[in-house]
Amino acid sequence: MSEHGPTPRRVLVWRHGRTRWNVEHRFQGQADPPLDEVGGSQGAASARLLVAYSPTAIISSDLARAVQTARPLAELVGLPVILDRRLRERSLGEWEGLTRAEVVRHHPEQYAHWLAGRDAPQSGGETRAELGERSLAALAGAEGETVVLVTHSATAMALTGRLLGLPVTGWRAVGPLGNGRWSEFSFDDYGWRLRAHNVGPLGSPVTGLSTSDGSVAAVEVSAVDVEAVDAEPAR
Repeated sequence: MSEHGPTPRRVLVWRHGRTRWNVEHRFQGQADPPLDEVGGSQGAASARLLVAYSPTAIISSDLARAVQTARPLAELVGLPVILDRRLRERSLGEWEGLTRAEVVRHHPEQYAHWLAGRDAPQSGGETRAELGERSLAALAGAEGETVVLVTHSATAMALTGRLLGLPVTGWRAVGPLGNGRWSEFSFDDYGWRLRAHNVGPLGSPVTGLSTSDGSVAAVEVSAVDVEAVDAEPAR
């Protein structure tokens, strides 16, 4: 970010809708499965609420599940979807495409590190610190008063940790976003503030209860989102 501070005054970090791999508890990383039918509905329902924020820019990971989530909002507000590969999910190397059970069986030591919150030495993967740097760089290049970043679970967690000044080991203090849900940040003289977390349509599956202004709240919990295997382990 420039020495004068970031351009956006409000940022909405929006996780993509559900994929079949989410249902199967399969690590996605930078593999590219599309949204399933539920995921498409999640994106459309959330888009109808995100319109109220009057977004001025929509920037998305270039992976299909994020782009498909972004499109309904882009159509509603008449904005292009700007693609930025820096918003991709954390690269998980040889874990990508495997279920949690398969990783436990084939890479038990790596999995133990991951479950404990340490960076597992995955072949071809990236560290949490690297993920935080590239997600922050994506935001630094964003322009507009209210920017929507369409991204992934671990990437959203990393960006949240960086904006709030948390050490990598403290990122878990803010739980992973549910599919199709978002966090709201505002920037003022004191820096970035987390105004709301895990916001989304009434009645959609979530990992936690949160609301921006009282009009949107979470009321259900989904086992799929609680697992959130493309992000951090759920405890």
